[in-house]
Amino acid sequence: MRRRRALAAGAVVVAASGGGLFAVLQDGSTQPAAAKSVKTADIERGDLVDTENVDGTLTYGDERNLTAGPAGVVTWTPAEGAIVKRGKSLAKIDGSPVTLMYGRIPMYRQLGSGTEGKDVKQLEANLKALGYGDDLTVDEDYTSATASAVREWQEDRGLDETGTVTADQIVFQPGAVRVKEVKTAVGARGPAGFSVTGTTRTVHVDLVATAQNLARLGAKATVNLPSGDSFDGRITTVGTVAKKVSQDSEETVDLEISLGKAKTGRIDQAPVTVDLESERRKNVLSVPVEALIALSEGGFGVEVSENGATRLTGVELGVFGDGRVEVEGEGLKEGMKVTVPHG
Repeated sequence: MRRRRALAAGAVVVAASGGGLFAVLQDGSTQPAAAKSVKTADIERGDLVDTENVDGTLTYGDERNLTAGPAGVVTWTPAEGAIVKRGKSLAKIDGSPVTLMYGRIPMYRQLGSGTEGKDVKQLEANLKALGYGDDLTVDEDYTSATASAVREWQEDRGLDETGTVTADQIVFQPGAVRVKEVKTAVGARGPAGFSVTGTTRTVHVDLVATAQNLARLGAKATVNLPSGDSFDGRITTVGTVAKKVSQDSEETVDLEISLGKAKTGRIDQAPVTVDLESERRKNVLSVPVEALIALSEGGFGVEVSENGATRLTGVELGVFGDGRVEVEGEGLKEGMKVTVPHG
């Protein structure tokens, strides 16, 4: 974990007695500062956020194992990385497709005329969504209208038109799945096995356990990709059990950050950096970090520019964030101008 530094190591300008400008070097010695032109910047009022920078991995969430179809020869599987949506095939066993449908109740029994239950309603909702059964009522009763819609679906899928659905034909999942790994090769005997994930991008962070103050459920985070693009995310999961990757490593907790529908590409396991909020100060005055002047007597000040004149005012520093620093000082107000030296 790398903390953002507000002031770069090196020389800082000092206002010495007598009005001369000097630079304090890393070894503590001084020399006359190079002449610099100045510009001005506003003293602003608002929220200021201090962040910590940690390493993470861009991936997909909700990884799990999945099997599809009956015992038989696997004759087709989707490619690794493929997204399988409702109505599409997860595999083919002996040439017959096994179809993905949406729902949280697993396909644990045969569904046919006279069957009742929430799994029936789940099947009917999928048939409707796929365009089958104009006269179908989505409820918990498997009626003749349900059987008719199933036969239409079976005909389109190349299945025997029985009007009855079995676990050999359908796999229910909460939504679309991304195939991370195909565990049963074409030509092997099924059922087909997969490792699948959700389709939503997420960032995984192994956060050092001593920095758990950064892991607040629901807090915002900024994810920085190697390409230079940045995306806003939100912490969705904070692990409760510390773990060690190796005997000599620090204990860490799992942190998951959702990126929602951000267009981050489809590369899996990409390294990223994440800015986590360590402290937020609300409604405070701030100036650019470059406006700070190190005072010879210690501490820092800013040079306020008013009515064509300038005055040096000592300040107390607070939180650093986004290139600015919180300041408190006598007479400082929002909208005032401070000088910012630049070469």
